[in-house]
Amino acid sequence: MSLDILVCVKRVPAPGAKVPLTEDGRDIDTRHLGFTIGPHEECAVEEAVRLVDKHGGSATVLAAGPPEVAEQVRYALAMGANQGVVVDTGEDELDPQATAAAIVHAVGELDTSFDLIMVGNESADAGHYQVGVRVATELGRPVVGGIKGIDVLDGSVRLRRDVGSATEVYELPLPAVVAVKEGLNLPRYPSLPGRLKAKKAQLRTVSYRPEPGGLRKIRLRQPEDNRAESVLLGHGAAAAPAVVDVLEELGVC
Repeated sequence: MSLDILVCVKRVPAPGAKVPLTEDGRDIDTRHLGFTIGPHEECAVEEAVRLVDKHGGSATVLAAGPPEVAEQVRYALAMGANQGVVVDTGEDELDPQATAAAIVHAVGELDTSFDLIMVGNESADAGHYQVGVRVATELGRPVVGGIKGIDVLDGSVRLRRDVGSATEVYELPLPAVVAVKEGLNLPRYPSLPGRLKAKKAQLRTVSYRPEPGGLRKIRLRQPEDNRAESVLLGHGAAAAPAVVDVLEELGVC
């Protein structure tokens, strides 16, 4: 069966980078920070592209936030998605309730009745685990999270998730919402032709100002840096005695 799939992604700080905070500790200082989409969502994009390649249809990628989220939408297009949607919600950070409201509003504005809506199991920055459930509840669709296997049947979808050493299997009627986890697949790296095509692609923009959600941010705090400092032991042969001393302290010589 042909599938129309919507994948919802979020703009998050690049993994591994130290995230700087503003002086008041209320926001992230984004002036010199790189952004990407999270690993769960990257797997969702990859799976949507694979399903469309196999069954036919279309994969649409949507991101809600400031206009800069277009960068992440274009990255997903470079991976092979067909259409991109930016839900411009302004510069304020959205909590899960407001994010879900923005997605539901955009779904109502688009002229496609999506068979499958896919989200990451949780965002790479906040990890609230709520957006997929809230979107599904508002749209009146079944939802399962933590998914690491998807098979499309005739009018339904079979889902698998790991629970300890066992595997749970669910079969949901379409349309449905699925929250996927990293490990569902191995996402492809966008090719140069894909990047060039994505750069020229026309994105659809939906403007929406959601009401504030139920969460209130008090302040942000950097975790303690417990990494050991590097110590220069010397240069060339002159460093050998110091290296031996360190090895003796570690009990390896």
